[in-house]
Amino acid sequence: MTAQLAFNLGHRPALGADNFLIAPCNQDAVAWLDRWPEWPAPALILHGPRGCGKTHLAHVWQNRTEAKFISAEELPNHSPYEILENANTCILDNWETAGLDQTALLHLYNAARDTNGHILITSNKPPSIWAFTLNDLRSRLVAAPAVGVGAPDDSVLGAVLLKLFLDRQLRVEPGVLSYIIMRMERSFVAADAIVAALDNAGLAARRGITIPLARDILGHLNTNK
Repeated sequence: MTAQLAFNLGHRPALGADNFLIAPCNQDAVAWLDRWPEWPAPALILHGPRGCGKTHLAHVWQNRTEAKFISAEELPNHSPYEILENANTCILDNWETAGLDQTALLHLYNAARDTNGHILITSNKPPSIWAFTLNDLRSRLVAAPAVGVGAPDDSVLGAVLLKLFLDRQLRVEPGVLSYIIMRMERSFVAADAIVAALDNAGLAARRGITIPLARDILGHLNTNK
């Protein structure tokens, strides 16, 4: 089956037993993470659409650096040096400027700069179009390297679906896989949800993964978005 689909993608361990697939849509981001700690600025911003794998990449980097994940709500409640104290790195995942304490983020950036620390920020949008209220923060983050992570193409989605099915010890015919790929949302989040729903539905009905079952599941998931 793998030979028929001809997926020629690299992979690396991430999030414990998971695999992270390296593909054209994310290879620039992977290259930047591999450059750490030789980044030209205290921060690196990964940006791209929901479900493109930014958080997964953040976990890959965390496994290497022992960085701490910090939420927007937590940031004002801790000193920047406290946030950086363990590994001198931290991750701000899925951040947008709306409702963000920009003064706290500015202090964190300055602390990372002063201690040769690093901040990985992921966001749906690049910092060049963020709604900054602090010019000092704008100048720092716009000058920091920012790399886009694209939505996965068919070959990447196929490889991800295949791995997810194999993880659950499910056998899926190439025609079923192609049917799903042609009709699904282009995201890793959608791939995970589809495989989980097909597994549950197949167990409940005591049937294999077929095109009719895939059609029912895709229709149900699209209806409930």
